[in-house]
Amino acid sequence: MGNYCWYEIIDSMRENRTRYFSEVQYVFLDRDGVVNEKFHPGGYIRRWEQFRFLPGAVEAIARIKRSGRKVIIVTNQRGVATGLCSEPELKVLHQDLQQYLREHAAGLDALYYCPHDEGLCDCRKPQTGMFMQAFADFPEANPRNSVMVGDSLCDIEAGRRVGMLTVLIAENQPAVTPEQTRAQALATAKAPSLLAFVEQYLS
Repeated sequence: MGNYCWYEIIDSMRENRTRYFSEVQYVFLDRDGVVNEKFHPGGYIRRWEQFRFLPGAVEAIARIKRSGRKVIIVTNQRGVATGLCSEPELKVLHQDLQQYLREHAAGLDALYYCPHDEGLCDCRKPQTGMFMQAFADFPEANPRNSVMVGDSLCDIEAGRRVGMLTVLIAENQPAVTPEQTRAQALATAKAPSLLAFVEQYLS
């Protein structure tokens, strides 16, 4: 009986969270670790040939688009500041990304990136500059109808600073670092992948 009641509580929590997301019309996504695989530690993706989508990511974006919602990427790209990736290379990479997604009915509505080093701007997450620019470019977007989907603490903190719902993309396993623990505690919800989030909360 105790277990049965516990599962009822879990199901109720899931229903309530799904209800939270019912007004979402703008889906903000981090790039690395949400849409694509991260490059090797300390490295940055510089060319399209190095870009690897995470399983289900393209389908997830296509489903969001089919639902009539907007998809906006907001990504920190410190490699530009450190010289590991040039800004022209990054722009070409994003053009290739957009072209591929359009060919699969999953085109982005906007993509914003921060090329700066830490502490030198107001756009590098967890700062909110990229979100403020998006709200200026999309006047109907606001914190109440938006969600931030990311895989790191800075993504979740940025979304919370703006006042929007937040989703942490993380494997179904215990957090192993203080940052992961805090991200899980702060996020509105957690999902093992972008596609799992879309299926559970936006369908």
